[in-house]
Amino acid sequence: MTETELKLQVPAARLRGVAAAVGTPAARTVRLQAVYVDSADRALARAGIALRLRREGPRWVQTLKALGADRLQRLEHNVPREGGAAQPPAVDPALHAGTPAGERLAAVLRGLPPDALQPVLRTDIRRTRRELRVRGGALELALDRGRLLAGARALPVCELEIELLRGRPALVIAQARRWVGRHGLWLDLQSKAERGERLARGEAQAAAAMARPPAYPAGADLAAGRRAVLAACAEQVLDNASAVASGVHGDEHVHQLRVGLRRLRSALRLFDGDRPDDPLAAGAAALFGRLGAARDQAAIAGPLHEELQRALAALGLDLAAPVLPAAPEAASPAEVLRAPAAQALLLDLLQALQPGDAAPQPAALKPHLAGMLQRWHKQVAAQAPRFAELDDEARHRLRKRVKRLRYAVEFAAPLFEGKKVRRYLQPLRLLQDRLGAFNDVCVGLAGYRGAAGSDAASAFALGWLAARREQRLADCAPALLALADAKRFWKKP
Repeated sequence: MTETELKLQVPAARLRGVAAAVGTPAARTVRLQAVYVDSADRALARAGIALRLRREGPRWVQTLKALGADRLQRLEHNVPREGGAAQPPAVDPALHAGTPAGERLAAVLRGLPPDALQPVLRTDIRRTRRELRVRGGALELALDRGRLLAGARALPVCELEIELLRGRPALVIAQARRWVGRHGLWLDLQSKAERGERLARGEAQAAAAMARPPAYPAGADLAAGRRAVLAACAEQVLDNASAVASGVHGDEHVHQLRVGLRRLRSALRLFDGDRPDDPLAAGAAALFGRLGAARDQAAIAGPLHEELQRALAALGLDLAAPVLPAAPEAASPAEVLRAPAAQALLLDLLQALQPGDAAPQPAALKPHLAGMLQRWHKQVAAQAPRFAELDDEARHRLRKRVKRLRYAVEFAAPLFEGKKVRRYLQPLRLLQDRLGAFNDVCVGLAGYRGAAGSDAASAFALGWLAARREQRLADCAPALLALADAKRFWKKP
């Protein structure tokens, strides 16, 4: 079977209100104690599989879960087990044979010894749940409070799960919007098994989610192709957004979230054209902007600042690099992600991944992508003869067009010959890197101007940055010409 649910984190200040809203007279509370098993090298976790044995009140249930078609759904198979409080049954993977999730589990276990699965995580949860009837179906609301336990380590749990009992997946998303709006909850796509597996390894945070190519279904039309590309973008956005909203994240999570948002905006333009009224595109642009100040500050205070210090040292100048002005006071990335506007965007994105009622679009996917690639390539190549005449604002627009072209190439790549795609990507990536280096120097120059005093270090910094700007600018022109002359891997429409 397929489990359709969303999980929302409950902040401590909102717990009383959430508990009262869930805990009506129709609600029931049960203690859930579970043991999750995996191999020593975490083979199940790496395959997106969770296998557990859970005591639910007086009975035992063995459950297998695996990744589903999107982040709203998971494959699930439950088997009742006989056992007592003192002697629980042993986990038996064979009980899931013949199911979609069981086939995935069997494929992983084929390379492992029979006794490879061992307990890695325990959970002790009190769940208050009730059924909620809504127009078009029914949902289950479940408020979970308790702990994840791995050896001596523990992690608190306080979350609301909204699971579909009957009806369409859109009902889950609609209900999540209500709880986000009324109670200030935020979406978290990290399962208990995923969080507990990191706890068992002693890792505070998940790795940042990187971009992945779309998985096109066979014979995909334009609508199916669009959904596959949006799903690839959504994976990067949603996973990093969950990490950032948790407050336990690094700079790379914020960076990869912004990359995912830019890829999403490029994907929408690739398939839908320039639609200023598109709430998904507008929401992605707004969140991208709110997260931008942290990135600019990191660009100045990181590698650029270190280069400047090395330049001072290389000249034998016993001067400290100028102190940069503090970034304007703003909300933390976690606060930005927990805000209603960001949560609305994430739910809009999940909604966009659901198959609609519209008739299939007979237009062929590959010719559409080839036409858009040709158009966007020509827009970039047209700047090559007059690059030196452009002002910095025009160069910044060019940089954004180059990024958009690169993302479009990566989206289209699975449908074209790999060697030809890689050959085209080489000058495109070089141009993007050089335009990015030029942009970082411009951002740094603006930042150091704001911090500059009358001392020798400030004067040196501004002069060094101005010279570096000209060097970076000179690097861009030949890279742009190389891309303009690059052999295209698509057929011109």
